[in-house]
Amino acid sequence: MAKIKVALVEDSPVALEILKRLINSSDEAEVVGTAMEGSQALPMIANTKPDVICTDLDMPGMDGLEFTKQVMANYPTPILVVSNAVQPQDVDNIYNLMQAGALDFFPKPTTGNPTDYEKLTKMLVTKLKVLASKKV
Repeated sequence: MAKIKVALVEDSPVALEILKRLINSSDEAEVVGTAMEGSQALPMIANTKPDVICTDLDMPGMDGLEFTKQVMANYPTPILVVSNAVQPQDVDNIYNLMQAGALDFFPKPTTGNPTDYEKLTKMLVTKLKVLASKKV
């Protein structure tokens, strides 16, 4: 079975590297492109045609909300928002992102603990598999 193609949009080099490692460590998904913010990501999305996009919310330039709106208008693709700003208490952020077309949320990984790493990989890849099966 073909791997799920994932595009990452994240302004933190550390978070970008962690997400890339989590996804690429799975047999079921691979990162096909990365960008540091939304306006850089749009041409990358057009070129790589990912199955799922993971984006941060708070980024300089085009933020995750505006990026989600642009993707849905131009390249409809399932979007997973990976951010510290989508915790259960962040109701407004989550609502606005859902209205814009984001399908799911994942708190940004912060740990270096190897057991957490495996659990995070499993949770993240499960979300990617579910989203990759959705038509938007």
